[in-house]
Amino acid sequence: MVLWIILAALTAAVAAILILPFARATKAASVDRAGEVAVYRDQLAELDRDRAQGLINAEEAEYARAEIGRRLLAAAGAGAGEGRETAAPKARKHALATTAVTMVPPVIGLCLYLALGNPGLPDQPLEARLANPGNNVALLVAKAERHLAENPNDGAGWDLLAPIYFRSMRLGDAELAYRNAIRILGPNPLRLAGLGETLVASNDGIVTEDARAAFEQAVKLDPDNPRSRFYVGLGFEQAGRAAEARAQFEAIAKGSPPDAPWMQLVNQHIAKNGGTITPGRDTAQAPGNPSQADVAAAENLSQGDRQAMIRGMVDSLAERLKQEPNNLEGWVRLVRSYAVLGDKPKAQEALKSGLKQFPSSGELVALANEMGLAVEGVAQ
Repeated sequence: MVLWIILAALTAAVAAILILPFARATKAASVDRAGEVAVYRDQLAELDRDRAQGLINAEEAEYARAEIGRRLLAAAGAGAGEGRETAAPKARKHALATTAVTMVPPVIGLCLYLALGNPGLPDQPLEARLANPGNNVALLVAKAERHLAENPNDGAGWDLLAPIYFRSMRLGDAELAYRNAIRILGPNPLRLAGLGETLVASNDGIVTEDARAAFEQAVKLDPDNPRSRFYVGLGFEQAGRAAEARAQFEAIAKGSPPDAPWMQLVNQHIAKNGGTITPGRDTAQAPGNPSQADVAAAENLSQGDRQAMIRGMVDSLAERLKQEPNNLEGWVRLVRSYAVLGDKPKAQEALKSGLKQFPSSGELVALANEMGLAVEGVAQ
């Protein structure tokens, strides 16, 4: 009922706005005609004054009086004739226009609603919508949450919701879901790594003790998982334990193929912690890195040409990442490169694109903090 009242009020308001010009037009016409007659009368009075003062001779005065009188009579006669002959037709036209403006829009709207709508359909309660959520992710999550509220020990439900919460940046809910899934179903590498990444994202890219413990447990269950091992090394690095961090990164490099996409990032952290890149596992093939020929050519260039060459390689990396965005190490390198070049807007844009491809990546968040860049979409 409230909806119908609102719609009726809106219809009345629109009709009033559309009718207003018709009423104004009639009043304006009457006012204009009366004003014209008054002007001619003023001209006759002014002509008499000019004749009395000798500013105009009698013959000219008579000619002028005749012309003004003719116009005055024409204006007065037109106003009277219009009032008598056209008042009724105009009134009828205005009445028809008012009726059309008032009635036609509501009638058309009602016909369209009856043809396309379903007036007899009752409001669908939340229960019915949850029963048939279709592809609505929000309803699917709501349905799962309702189920878990009634069955809090359903580990599979928590296991399903945890990564969804994480991707939606509901980090507090993600942590709770991962912990419940681990408590009920037991730890496995995926759940532990998910918990660790959630804790890292919740702490602005810092690998806390709890997060590192989760990653270390994940490594024990799956020693060949380079991602969990990388976070362990990153935790040591952030804690100032350079030797332990270097050992972790070197172990990752030793167990990885030379063309692994994470080798570039791993080698950067090895060097950062005082290590040496393993022969045969350099970054020459990493996207955006210069080849030996490029390095040799750069030595003979001027400072300006060398900067242009570096800028060209960075732009080439950016273009390659647009075509192949599933490369975390490439995004990290691009952000760092732009920051080193002093191009903060492009570094911020690259960070945003990287986080869009890899939400809440610990490496990107940590790099953003290091470079003084704003991290969008990460809950503080």
